[in-house]
Amino acid sequence: MMKFYLYMIFLIPLIFLNNSWYMYQFFLLILIIIFNTIYFSNFFCLITYSFGIDSISYMLIILSLLISSLMVISMNSFYKFYNKNYYLLLNMILCMCLVLVFSVTNMVYMYMFFEFSLIPLMIMIIGWGYQPERLISGLYLFFYTLFASLPLLLMLVYLYMNYNSLFFDYNFGYSTSLLMYFCMIFAFLVKLPMFMVHFWLPKAHVQAPISGSMILAGLLLKIGGYGIIRFMFIYEFIFQNFSYLIYSLSIVGSILVSLICLIQGDVKCLIAYSSVAHMGMCLMSLISMTKWGVISCYLMMISHGLCSSGLFCLANISYERLLSRSFYINKGLMVIMPSMSLLWFLLCSFNMSCPPSINFLSEVLIINSMMNYWSFSFYFLIFISFLSACFSFYLFSFTQHGQFFNSYCYIFGMIREYLMLFVHIYPIFFVLVILDCVM
Repeated sequence: MMKFYLYMIFLIPLIFLNNSWYMYQFFLLILIIIFNTIYFSNFFCLITYSFGIDSISYMLIILSLLISSLMVISMNSFYKFYNKNYYLLLNMILCMCLVLVFSVTNMVYMYMFFEFSLIPLMIMIIGWGYQPERLISGLYLFFYTLFASLPLLLMLVYLYMNYNSLFFDYNFGYSTSLLMYFCMIFAFLVKLPMFMVHFWLPKAHVQAPISGSMILAGLLLKIGGYGIIRFMFIYEFIFQNFSYLIYSLSIVGSILVSLICLIQGDVKCLIAYSSVAHMGMCLMSLISMTKWGVISCYLMMISHGLCSSGLFCLANISYERLLSRSFYINKGLMVIMPSMSLLWFLLCSFNMSCPPSINFLSEVLIINSMMNYWSFSFYFLIFISFLSACFSFYLFSFTQHGQFFNSYCYIFGMIREYLMLFVHIYPIFFVLVILDCVM
């Protein structure tokens, strides 16, 4: 694994060259190709200096590199701004932190990079955000993450004092403590985010630049699910005993947040709240602790990372032309941007889990795993799926139909925008084909 980290470290001097904007993207894509050629298994492999990968971290690392490359394309309209090299440096640091979080075998390293990823993201929101409210949203993000992760640090100190090891594959014995369960899981529930600790997410999404929204929706929410998967194997009995608390809150939260989506007047706000609803379903399947539940959670994280990031890109394409995120101004886009309507339709359809996307497969497996955990949850699931379809249809119909407020029309998209959206949409089909071949 060290060769990949050294590759990324030696990319840093390249960032400060004059024409590094496109070279940086090119070398990241080369790294994705190299990473695809390596062997991985269900257990940790390529172990060097407490770093290693397995089948859980493999796709998330590829997603991190892909989204980081797409972030540069999304900010291409700011190509002439004076501090673009510092933006690339922040992007590189954030990408390295995420790859390190997904590839460590030691809990302390994971905690360090989990916390450090907050700093470049906060600088990105405050430095390149749109509105003055970005200062408040940065503070929300900072303090939510900081206070929620303190119990996790105390739990790591307790484990090291008692067992002298903090590796994920170590046997930490047996425990039934509710306090330990809370300390272990709370930091990841805030990052996921779970309903009731999700208030930072809409603020951070709305005030962040497009690249910040992409990295938030595509990767930083996935750290929460990844951390729960890792810690779930340490104390399985605690999760079996107390998961009904999280399960109940997630069911109620997914329904309420889906209803909140239907009253939004801001396009980015609606997409941000839809992330909370989907991550609630992801959390419900994960804490069922079945094999299908973990697989469906993993597939939902991958598909949501691509789909939600693509929707934020589409919202930003409209914002760059209309200078507003309001539904009342973003109307009639089918008339002024007819070439983008198909992409809006595809991503809204995938957001409501239509076939043949990974979202559909993951939702089918989620229903199965939740029925296995509590058979009566089938009725709640029907309601959640129906409301998910409602707010996705609401997003598409309100933006594409209606009367446009201005006199000009036929604004064509640029090639880089179509390329960026195609790279978001293509893996949602492609990964499903690979899964069919493997199974």
